[in-house]
Amino acid sequence: MGRSRSGNGWQLTTIVDKLLDVKSADELTAEFRARGLRVTPQREAIFRLLQGVDTHPTVDSLFDAARAEMPMISRKTVYQTVHDLEALGEVELLDVGTGSLRVDPNVEHAHQHLVCTRCGAVRDVLVDIADVRIPNRYRRDFTVEAVEVVFRGVCEQCASTAS
Repeated sequence: MGRSRSGNGWQLTTIVDKLLDVKSADELTAEFRARGLRVTPQREAIFRLLQGVDTHPTVDSLFDAARAEMPMISRKTVYQTVHDLEALGEVELLDVGTGSLRVDPNVEHAHQHLVCTRCGAVRDVLVDIADVRIPNRYRRDFTVEAVEVVFRGVCEQCASTAS
């Protein structure tokens, strides 16, 4: 657990390594079929790669891993599959400023992200942001639909290798 400074004092934050996994490859296959989406061997390979994932892999790293299993898979297939998974609510696609689109398997719990500025690792963190408000003068003619908070710093592994 860590502490972060808020306007009203200190608030607790909880760093979590695992909240919820993506559905199993078989469950995702059934979900795609039930929705009338094509299920190909390439998509099944992507489903298997996402099964049990509790990190935030880049779409390109998924492509590289899938290509190791199926050399003829296209990058477009991987991107289309993760976009279809996002449309079904099975993953969230993130741009946390690391230069790569990331797949977040944790769609069940509201959370924020920690991003290592050295290695690019992304981790979930539970932070109470209920009291975050935009002053009225700044939100004229604007309706807030979502709030995303990204904490940037150096992960423990990078900090220990720099010493």
